[in-house]
Amino acid sequence: MPRVIAGERIGKQGRLGIGCSAAVFDASGQRILLIRRADNGRWAVPGGYMEAGESLTEACAREVLEETGLHVTVRRLIGAYTNPHLLLEYPDGNRWQMVILFFEAEPIGGSLATSDESPELGYFSQAETAHLDMSPLDRARIADAFAHQVRSPLRDSRSTPSNTLLGSEPREWICHGSDGHSRSRPA
Repeated sequence: MPRVIAGERIGKQGRLGIGCSAAVFDASGQRILLIRRADNGRWAVPGGYMEAGESLTEACAREVLEETGLHVTVRRLIGAYTNPHLLLEYPDGNRWQMVILFFEAEPIGGSLATSDESPELGYFSQAETAHLDMSPLDRARIADAFAHQVRSPLRDSRSTPSNTLLGSEPREWICHGSDGHSRSRPA
């Protein structure tokens, strides 16, 4: 399991890592698929690192399949997330500042199945997610998914290291709409 290191522009001490994750809704569109992570026991949207030679949508679909057993088609970008004040440090010494792309994906086959990475999974309403143990990043992604926005937010943390996406709750994000205008909004 990686260690989260916070510090002013600490991302400069690592490499950029690209992550792809997905919001997969049930047939009613009212419940989102979440996995319980094997490494930390927290609930999360399915996703992981992009591999060299993959497209963004291929990486997203592969991660969903590996973690849930579902074949999906990627429909749209929900949002992009990064924080230059955070670094993930793995036991092997690799350090990464994450850039995470979050997509809406639709199941087209397969069947729900647990895996070594996700020993438990299920569909949850937005209200039900409030009581689940998860990171602030996953809470933000789930809120963005349920918002069904036409524009995709870019959550680019410009806050101090103590207001981190993976650590404590951020007080404010700068959201860049597709019209190019920046707007501050509470997280």
